Amino acid sequence: MILPPRNRLALFLLSLSLLIPWASSRVVQFELDLTWEDVEVAGAVRKAILSNGQLPGPALRLKQDDEVEFLVNNSLPFGTTVHFHGIQQQNTPWSDGVPGLSQTEIQPGDQFLYKWTASDYGAYIYHAHTRAQIDDGLYGPIYIEPRESVERPFHLIATNQAQSHELQAMRDAEKKTQPIMLTDWRAFTSEEFLQIEMASGLNGYCASSVLINGKGSVVCPSRETIQALTTDAQRGFLEGGELTDMGCMPPTASFVGAYALDLSQAPRGYYEGCTPSEGPTEVFHVEAASRYASFDLISMAGSTALVFSIDEHPMYVYAVDGRYVEPVLVEAITVPIGARYSVLVKLKSDPLAAEDTTEYTIRAANSYANQLINGTALLSYNTSSKASSSSSQPYITPSALNATATTTFLNDSAIIPFPILTPSPDTTQTHILNVATINTSYTWTLGNTSYSPNNDLLSPPELFNLSAIPAQYALTTLNSTWVDIIINITTAGQPQHPFHKHSNKYFVIGSGTEPFVWASVADAMRSIPERFNLVNPPLRDTAVSPASVDGPAWLAIRYFVQNPGPWLLHCHIQMHHSGGLAIAVLDGVDEWPVMSNPVSSFSITST
Repeated sequence: MILPPRNRLALFLLSLSLLIPWASSRVVQFELDLTWEDVEVAGAVRKAILSNGQLPGPALRLKQDDEVEFLVNNSLPFGTTVHFHGIQQQNTPWSDGVPGLSQTEIQPGDQFLYKWTASDYGAYIYHAHTRAQIDDGLYGPIYIEPRESVERPFHLIATNQAQSHELQAMRDAEKKTQPIMLTDWRAFTSEEFLQIEMASGLNGYCASSVLINGKGSVVCPSRETIQALTTDAQRGFLEGGELTDMGCMPPTASFVGAYALDLSQAPRGYYEGCTPSEGPTEVFHVEAASRYASFDLISMAGSTALVFSIDEHPMYVYAVDGRYVEPVLVEAITVPIGARYSVLVKLKSDPLAAEDTTEYTIRAANSYANQLINGTALLSYNTSSKASSSSSQPYITPSALNATATTTFLNDSAIIPFPILTPSPDTTQTHILNVATINTSYTWTLGNTSYSPNNDLLSPPELFNLSAIPAQYALTTLNSTWVDIIINITTAGQPQHPFHKHSNKYFVIGSGTEPFVWASVADAMRSIPERFNLVNPPLRDTAVSPASVDGPAWLAIRYFVQNPGPWLLHCHIQMHHSGGLAIAVLDGVDEWPVMSNPVSSFSITST
């Protein structure tokens, strides 16, 4: 709910360096103060959003079934909202944080109290959902500890009953899991970036640095290094040219489309003009005696699909997008924007027994063709050794390719939920949504049109007026029905789009690299049954479309409508989202929640 402007002295006293709970009972209250300040990130200073004085924002740690009250104080010079990414918001649609759909913007000097139930365990994120403010640093990790009664999948790793001590070590590691937030950073504020896009006509697809938990540096590789690391996929777009000194793809027609550009309006640091600067390196400390360490890999990048790896330390992926999966042992994981992967790392029992180091490089390298860029951190064993990390052997290259013949990358399509859940074999509706650029390199369609930024200004928002949003920007469903959505990539050369649906998760039931010419999944399955999985498909809230290198591609998702309200489906590449690659999903219009008052209270009844 929106509260009146607060007392400035009270704000000062309540502005904390950490997100500290007001209470430890079943109702858990948090306060987040947002400020707009000059901040040094990756060794360079620019304006950014700080959450309680830090970037990324403080971790929000909860227990499953907690009732959360999350108070946002807006001390920014502009309006904002906060979205709780992956949180179901069952019966609390007004707390989803999307301007124009579930609320109006929190104006400067105002407050908003979000309330929701931590009904699901696992790793989640809170982040800005107004314009492109994610790129200004408004994001932070959420971890919800499972109930004791929830079955863990760790016995599938330690299958020998005599290894009960191993199972306990895994449980202990999970309780102490640490977030690893993977992001990229730009020399420009998000509003500056949007203005450069419009002035130049060039989609903003490059970053200055890759950050791990907000730490990193701007690295300017030599021309020889850039040429040596340029991938075959990148050479396919270069048209005989080369990557810029930022490792960015130059604006060739094959990469950005045959649109009019005015590159004189693209300043230094937008896609070329690398200026090196040195920032701190994140260090994750571990104890060999613990046997295992758990990490929640979270991507809030703007334009990169980061491949994560820890030198000489394979990882068991045991949860994806906040839900347990059958564990998979890998050395590298591509973390799409908005996705979360929880991993168990088997620690070395004696890091000095056979090695000459107690520090190992953590790597995050971009796998998209748009840019050669990467960042690093350190995994450090707590010993008295002063050994260097320089001798650790990598699994991946700075181009996000395998550095060894045996490096195993996680196959997202092979992820199996634990325990297995099965979607309905039948559906009520099918929505086919076309994806392509339109008119400019930075304007996108999802469906038949490009989602208008004017939708963010709807007042009252859609939740309080079912007819507020124009019909071309929305699709509707009925409650208690199964729905298929086909993400139909209509042109070649598009990246793998990470699609996030607000509210409930969906099953990823199929994908392909051909035109989707069928009217429904049932029709398609008669022609290409091998492209579908209705037995044990992945259950996600963020999943990527296939790479459309040579032509069209498609992704099929299926979900059960069980939470009436206005939810957003959108690409989580920030400039694609800002460019209209989104659609409002009006779930359960036949049982639409009736809000008693859009400003002061939120009691909900059904129609």
